[in-house]
Amino acid sequence: MGEKASKCDRESDRVALIRTFIFATYLITNAFIVAGVIRHWNDETKIEVFIETSAPDYQPPPLMKMNRTLEFE
Repeated sequence: MGEKASKCDRESDRVALIRTFIFATYLITNAFIVAGVIRHWNDETKIEVFIETSAPDYQPPPLMKMNRTLEFE
């Protein structure tokens, strides 16, 4: 947890309690993260996609014609 915070035992005990609390919260948070990863390790979710085929047939755009001055009509 680190070195002793001060020469006064009472003050260093308080600092040790705060450091212990911070360490415990990190440890608990990491335990929940690991538990969630283990719980959802091999979840097989099936995603189904439906495509409607009632769209009209594709019609290509009409071809552009050029006149003699190389301008599009």
